[in-house]
Amino acid sequence: MTPRSPKHPDSHGSTHNDPASVVFEPEFVDGLRNIFDNLVVFNRFLGLKITNITPERVSGRIVMRPELVGHYGYNRAHGGVISAGLDSMGGVAVMAAIGARHMDEPPAQRLTRFGKLGTIDLRVDYLRQGISEHFDLHAQVMRLGSRVASTRMEFCAADGKLLATGAAAYMVS
Repeated sequence: MTPRSPKHPDSHGSTHNDPASVVFEPEFVDGLRNIFDNLVVFNRFLGLKITNITPERVSGRIVMRPELVGHYGYNRAHGGVISAGLDSMGGVAVMAAIGARHMDEPPAQRLTRFGKLGTIDLRVDYLRQGISEHFDLHAQVMRLGSRVASTRMEFCAADGKLLATGAAAYMVS
């Protein structure tokens, strides 16, 4: 059974699911986790794992390890780890938003909608040194259009301190 969601019109008069009222099926969440955690090999290298998926926000975690060090004297995460993690989380947030938009389709069909997804712009602001035993990442979609999605992301230390922020645009079709 597919969960029902209230529909709302967009600026073009089309109706879409209200993300705040969407509840993903376990099959969709497991499929999205499999794509992100296992099929995107670079995420495996980073050790980036999804910890929570909702239509409005996704969260993930990277456990610090020697392969991610960017400055040997401080055991600080490399800036590339931070930017790649933020970019990956923005991408999975877009996947979740696309999935929420098409709740009328079976989960397996929704999981095939991400083939053209790609980053077209990424901005990262490094606010503090990336020093922590693990990092929590969060992302949300600010706007999902028919061709481009815009996201906002956060990279936080284990104590919740904000270390970096990101904003990105993704091609969705």
